[in-house]
Amino acid sequence: MWIQKEITLQSKSRGFHLITDELIQKIPELRKINVGILHLFIRHTSASLTINENADPTVRTDLESHFNVIVPENAQYYQHTYEGSDDMPAHIKSTIIGTSQSIPVSNGSLNLGTWQGIYLCEHRNQGGKRTIVVTLNGEY
Repeated sequence: MWIQKEITLQSKSRGFHLITDELIQKIPELRKINVGILHLFIRHTSASLTINENADPTVRTDLESHFNVIVPENAQYYQHTYEGSDDMPAHIKSTIIGTSQSIPVSNGSLNLGTWQGIYLCEHRNQGGKRTIVVTLNGEY
């Protein structure tokens, strides 16, 4: 069985946001899958998806702080500057982190580790709504 749909997430502030529960709520078909895979792809060049710590919110704060140090705004060598000082760094961060994740599905649930969750990494100050293409494949 294959299912594909688009999910729109409401605008979030710049930073790393735990979206696991929000995604699960929007994919009720997931509960029917005994063995499968969920693929998530974000259709944007200035946001990304990753899997990381789901319990301690300071991890998300530290990730944002670290990425702002390694990919600063207003670097003198940036040529792509007409969309704002946060735009080119957002493209770089998205390239580093990536735009997709594949997660095993077992017995109607995401087979994530105990402390793992799915993050929307919003790299723009005013990123707007974000669209994720969800592809679910599996057996009932």
